[in-house]
Amino acid sequence: MQLVVDLTRCQAYAQCVFLAPEMFELHGEEALQYRQEVPDDQLERVRQAAAAWPVQAILVGEEVRAGDR
Repeated sequence: MQLVVDLTRCQAYAQCVFLAPEMFELHGEEALQYRQEVPDDQLERVRQAAAAWPVQAILVGEEVRAGDR
């Protein structure tokens, strides 16, 4: 499963880091790093992080392909 974050929309709220720490990491106060490949055991946490992100900048799975069009 693929994961994409629109870093131009990210406002460093860090909700994703708290909900899926194995997938997301903040460096400094605003630099988000993330893994693009989502292992099966992290999928639910990533979906929760995507739903919790106030600016809806996380795309997961099918949303990634739709966003590329």
